[in-house]
Amino acid sequence: MQSEEQIKQQGEQDFWRKVLTQTEHALATGALQPIETQSQRLTQAGIDFIVRISSSLRRKAQADSSPRPNPFLPYEPDLFVADLSPTHLCLLNKFNVTPHHLLIITRDFQPQELLLETSDFEALWSCMATVQQQGIDSLGFYNSGKQAGASQPHRHLQLLPLAPDQPLPVQVPMQVPIQMALAAATAQSPSLPFSHIIGRLSDGTTAAAAHSLYLQLLDQLGLQVAEPPPYNLLITRQWMLIVPRRQEQFETIPVNSLGFAGSLFVHSPDQLEQLKRIGPLSLLAKVAFQVDQMN
Repeated sequence: MQSEEQIKQQGEQDFWRKVLTQTEHALATGALQPIETQSQRLTQAGIDFIVRISSSLRRKAQADSSPRPNPFLPYEPDLFVADLSPTHLCLLNKFNVTPHHLLIITRDFQPQELLLETSDFEALWSCMATVQQQGIDSLGFYNSGKQAGASQPHRHLQLLPLAPDQPLPVQVPMQVPIQMALAAATAQSPSLPFSHIIGRLSDGTTAAAAHSLYLQLLDQLGLQVAEPPPYNLLITRQWMLIVPRRQEQFETIPVNSLGFAGSLFVHSPDQLEQLKRIGPLSLLAKVAFQVDQMN
């Protein structure tokens, strides 16, 4: 008879196998529509950014802005990966830029703007554990509201496996100033010119403890209310970052949570030149708040 730990490991292996097989199936049926991009690195204030350019991103943005039914109720069966819990399930992201981009959605409609619950973190933690079991780090993120880059009002967290062969490497670009802040035992990095807060996590952190930290960080930002203002949440196994948002875009360049991980998207060569003129770090400061604006 298998032990509880063996059963758990088997479940994690089965989940990752489902991710791989469902990706192949969804590509074959056309349900999965990867967006091809070219990548370029930009640096500002010693921080590297990965910029992806693709005209397909413009078409996706236009599709996201068009009125349409909730794509998660019902969801496309060809994108279904696994049931995670009585409250959540996992889908492939239909318009993925990187392979195996996962969506963690609520079974019933829950607003994207409301506070995340423990069950949301439990579903995310389950997926992160299965990816980590394959020796792959991952980045979880949440765009809380349209101004934070959310394309859908139905609650969905997202998870990106950080494979070494992808443009977004195992270490996310923004990890350097975040780790420096953690090493200095401070909740803010002086290298980041916008209001934010950083919390420390570890491999032993439970979903409940991570949810508790999330609420504490929001409280320190003055956002611990039932329906907080827009913000971006980024999570790895080592840290959590929350950035309050002021606006969705600056000079036509949109920013979601991945921007604060060091990954930006543009639709054209002209927009790339625009980003070079503004500066990627300056762009983030424009769509977020200045440090003293939140005090």
